[in-house]
Amino acid sequence: MAGTWRQCSSCRAAIGFEQIYWECSVSTCARVARTGLFFCSVSCWEAHLPTMRHREAWAVEKRSPTASAWQRQLAEDSGLATPAPATPLSSARPAAPKPEPVKTEARRQVVSAAAAADEDSGEDDILIVVSKLKKYIRSKSGMNTSDTVMPVLSEHLRRVCDRAIQKATEEGRKTVLDRDFRSIL
Repeated sequence: MAGTWRQCSSCRAAIGFEQIYWECSVSTCARVARTGLFFCSVSCWEAHLPTMRHREAWAVEKRSPTASAWQRQLAEDSGLATPAPATPLSSARPAAPKPEPVKTEARRQVVSAAAAADEDSGEDDILIVVSKLKKYIRSKSGMNTSDTVMPVLSEHLRRVCDRAIQKATEEGRKTVLDRDFRSIL
């Protein structure tokens, strides 16, 4: 493991020094102190998506540090930093440009269009899981449920949500909490 910088968070393969690896664009995954997820390939990065439930994420291509840079970083982190020896300018490497995330402009436009469509159609959407509601009613009573129930129930749910939003706003919050619903039911 002497030539290994880190292990892939998904498949546990070794990621060596001065090697390309991928990080998640979501800040909670990229925090070294908290989760510090590193991936050897985009497919390994994709493997973590179902468990993390990100709304929007992409893989960011990066390059692992050199062995000497990694040793300096570890020394700095532990408080034992020693000054690095001066390197002649002829042997110094130019700084690599910051890599762009693996996300295209076309993808951004699709996401924006989908978000705009969701905002426009919010008033007509069914806000409940129809199959689960029908299953609940059938298991409790043995009755069937008409499809005409869903729009009526969704409208009722919108009114309840609007009251909860109003309550959270009155209390100066930007988050609707469970207590906002309990107080109006």
